[in-house]
Amino acid sequence: MEFNPQTQLAGLLEWMAEQMTACHGKTAVIGISGGKDSSTVAALAVAAYGRDNVFGVLLPDGEQPDIDYSRALVEHLHLPHTTINIRDAVQGVLTEMEKAGITPSRQTVVNLPSRIRMATLYAVAQSLDSGIVINTSNLSEDWVGYCTIYGDSAGAFSPLGMYTTEEVVALGRQLGLPEKFLIKPPSDGLTGKTDEDNLGFTYHAVNEYVRRGVVDADIKERIDALHRASRFKFQTLPVYQNGLPIVLEEPTDYYNPNKK
Repeated sequence: MEFNPQTQLAGLLEWMAEQMTACHGKTAVIGISGGKDSSTVAALAVAAYGRDNVFGVLLPDGEQPDIDYSRALVEHLHLPHTTINIRDAVQGVLTEMEKAGITPSRQTVVNLPSRIRMATLYAVAQSLDSGIVINTSNLSEDWVGYCTIYGDSAGAFSPLGMYTTEEVVALGRQLGLPEKFLIKPPSDGLTGKTDEDNLGFTYHAVNEYVRRGVVDADIKERIDALHRASRFKFQTLPVYQNGLPIVLEEPTDYYNPNKK
């Protein structure tokens, strides 16, 4: 099946409407970075739910050099929005850890802002009219685990989780987004490096591998290793199956993973 943004868009918008109904939600809450993923999800939400039912949240960590992209995106879409700076929250946790004699690791410093951003999005969502947090991750990032568990990997549902970075750009263009939001390189927000700098290969390489099976041998090895190591981020929380009966009807397989 070939990717066609126009065809995909129709099915995707219908699916998003169904998911919002299933969540008993009304207001889509989206963290806005001004990059291709959050911009495209925001535009999708406007198309699926109407502008008045979408709320953007800008979440800088102190001074954010590219915050103008976020501001420009909410202005372009005329989104209701707010800005919540997470710097005090991040520094508060790190300071309290140090007071407790726990030295924050580099991974803690890198991942904590993402988790605090997600906690903030949920706090905002629960304070609005039936707010639902929508995930903004894409397939390319998720495939190599370039996301933070309980951080940017969270959300009620993921519109872009099965689309590569290049397909996200095509969907954004189909939705009429200005090019500047679609070509902004994603960065870790800490070192100034792009995702691809940190990974050591391009998302295009991931996309070619995932969609066509074409990749250089050395890059294949790295992609496969990252994919295997990160699958725990996408599993339903494992539950010990103790063999005791649950006699009530349950529509999901959470309590019975062997359900047919």
